[in-house]
Amino acid sequence: MYALQEHIEICRERLWGCAWEEALKSAAHDAHLQALTEAENYLLEGSKESRALFISSARKAGQAWTLCTSNPKALAFRDDLSFFQAVAQDLGKGSGSGASVDQIREQAIRQVVSDAVGAAGMIDIYQQAGLAKPDISILDDEFLNRFRAESGPNLQALRIELIRRILDTAVRTVGKRNLVAERKFSEMLASAINAYENRTLTAAEVVAALVELAKEMKQEADRGAKLGLKEDELAFYDAVRQNDSAVMEMGDEVLKQIAEELVVVVRQNATVDWDKKEQVRALLRRSVRRLLTKYHYPPDKQESAIDLVVEQAERVARLQLEEGQKV
Repeated sequence: MYALQEHIEICRERLWGCAWEEALKSAAHDAHLQALTEAENYLLEGSKESRALFISSARKAGQAWTLCTSNPKALAFRDDLSFFQAVAQDLGKGSGSGASVDQIREQAIRQVVSDAVGAAGMIDIYQQAGLAKPDISILDDEFLNRFRAESGPNLQALRIELIRRILDTAVRTVGKRNLVAERKFSEMLASAINAYENRTLTAAEVVAALVELAKEMKQEADRGAKLGLKEDELAFYDAVRQNDSAVMEMGDEVLKQIAEELVVVVRQNATVDWDKKEQVRALLRRSVRRLLTKYHYPPDKQESAIDLVVEQAERVARLQLEEGQKV
């Protein structure tokens, strides 16, 4: 019991001057999150020695707790111990890795977000971070201007992590229908976040890049209509348009015609579970190859185009199965 009390007191001393206790007094979900982020930020701005002592004391307090759980007096330390262990766990993920204080802070905030964003807590955490809702529609120039006007690395890192999650969800939604578009947007998202984590971009610069990505994704919904293609046709058009020589030699109009015929070919050769049958896949590949050859698609680019078309066809089949339809 003495060891438990001693190590709890050490953790408290390391957080002297941080208002974590006031936040914990509230039963609100976002208040508890605020307490975690405030405590982590406070420790990250202190010395490495202080952080190490906090992590060590939280671990030792946990060990002491297991030895005195039957003691009624131990219950008085339960909530503090749980909080200290959560903080120590987040901070410990960055220790010994050579990570900077900023990188450790982001790791801690990412873990806090992972713990907090759930069916019940999602709206609370987004609202706390100043994001009206977890939706791509909020990412615009007005949001960027507000971000630039506000300071505080803790809040900025939290917002960037939430924006990343919003965009990641949107990218996966696009990917259900269009493989090429998913790869494009996924690479743009990863590039921006990596540049930020490597300190090539500042917080404001990465948010600007993410807002531009959001704009492109919003425009994606109208791209097919502008090209005169239906949704499935657009996905196959993107697949056969991936090499420059095909675009230069054949032109967009021919590639659009190929995309329209590819939709027909896929529907003719596919069954509900076709993507699980290798012989059906082989037949589809032959049919796609014949179609590309008919239009004199560059022979040296055919195989990569066929691979993309078949993979895109799998996406179409999977989505339609999820929607209770047949290909």
